[in-house]
Amino acid sequence: MRPSASARTSYGVRASSAAPYVPYPSFTSFVKARGPVLLRAARSLTANPSDAEDLLQTALTKTYVAWDRIEDHRALDGYVRRALLNTRTSQWRKRKVDEFACDELPEPETAPGPDPAEQQSLHDAMWRAVLKLPPRQRAMVVLRYYEDLSEAQTAEVLGVSVGTVKSAVSRALGKLRQDPELAPVR
Repeated sequence: MRPSASARTSYGVRASSAAPYVPYPSFTSFVKARGPVLLRAARSLTANPSDAEDLLQTALTKTYVAWDRIEDHRALDGYVRRALLNTRTSQWRKRKVDEFACDELPEPETAPGPDPAEQQSLHDAMWRAVLKLPPRQRAMVVLRYYEDLSEAQTAEVLGVSVGTVKSAVSRALGKLRQDPELAPVR
């Protein structure tokens, strides 16, 4: 509120009409008195101290503009804190997004993976085909390809020569290639 020329000063002396009018003198005293406290409040809203100072400056500017409309000056702290929070929320909403539209997608296209049901069906068909093999060939195929043993290790486990393992596994693979259940795999 603007003091009239006949208003008394804090010392009880009438202010002369010739004295220069200082707009919002209590705003300056408010900022001097409450500035450090409000700066701490601004720092709690931002990670960077420089951003906190800018945030407080913006909130105080908004308070200065609205100074005439603020009726209860006892609630100034709350008004400035609300201005801090609203300003910070606006800054957060307007933040720059580092995504740009482009013609090509940066991620490579991934081929769809195999169908799990189809994989299980193939697995079951393979086991049925292996079970049709004679026991000796079946044992060699399982040791070589399911247990991942070398030819020498397979021969040692079964107590046969390496040549016997090679020839028996070759004949077993030939039978598996002939199996009609495995035709879709080929």
